[in-house]
Amino acid sequence: MRYSLVNRVRGTFLGAFLGARLADQHISHLGEMAVVGTKSLISLGRFDLEHWLKLQNQLSVGAENHQSWDKILFTTIPLAIFFHESPAKLRSGLLQLQNLWPDDPVVKDTTLILGYAIAQSLNEKLDHQTFIPSTVEFLHQTDTQLPQILEKVNIFVQQGKALAQVEALLAKEEPLIQSLAIALYCFLTTLEDFPLTIGRATHLSLKQQDVRGILAGALSGAYNSSLGIPINWQILAAATELPTWGLSNFVEMLELADKLVAVWSGVYNLAPENSAIAPTEDSISLGFTPLSIFAAPHIIRPR
Repeated sequence: MRYSLVNRVRGTFLGAFLGARLADQHISHLGEMAVVGTKSLISLGRFDLEHWLKLQNQLSVGAENHQSWDKILFTTIPLAIFFHESPAKLRSGLLQLQNLWPDDPVVKDTTLILGYAIAQSLNEKLDHQTFIPSTVEFLHQTDTQLPQILEKVNIFVQQGKALAQVEALLAKEEPLIQSLAIALYCFLTTLEDFPLTIGRATHLSLKQQDVRGILAGALSGAYNSSLGIPINWQILAAATELPTWGLSNFVEMLELADKLVAVWSGVYNLAPENSAIAPTEDSISLGFTPLSIFAAPHIIRPR
């Protein structure tokens, strides 16, 4: 295994957050639903849409304020992580998640593509040569133009087109499709370079830089893990206060990410007091007490 699952999951959240932060300093309620969704998965150990809806209704702002693309994409991340090992469960869960916002085929397909890409990286199966064809297959039947757009992106990557050319060729596409295509292009052409990926994705003349930042950041963060993100960037994220997310700072988001992995992997006796998270010189790490026990799902049995 090139990177641990914990580091890849941290990288996914960190990447999405940093991508949005670099594009737009005003992140406000960006991750509020992602936080409550992650907490729901941790507390129940399963995905329960009704529980997500209940938690959403308890938020300080109405559900209508959670329908922007950046918030929807960020909300997709915890579910993609939780179901990353099962394409069928991943697809089913992401389709159920669409009930949190108004029906939009392009939004649906975009969340499916993001979730699938994250899952492929977490499973260490993402191959830049086969990623686009397998993603189109995962989308299955759709009324949107995204399969054709993905094929175009694949051709752009193979031909080595400059980013400015890609931007011009996609200029007439609707904004979300355009943002997804550019984020995928930036990711696939600089797979091993997290800063360059989100730097290219967010420093364009087009609108929706925050959406491209989240997409490119989540994709590259999952692929390169938190170890591939510069430590000074991690410190910047860790110090960010997030009262509108229901968190003191982003370190608490990483703590939730670690707990999500623990629940997914079958941790026994998980409790808030059993973990502590703190910045270190080379990473942001979570420490569990020696009493915590890990195993694959359904392996631990009652004594």
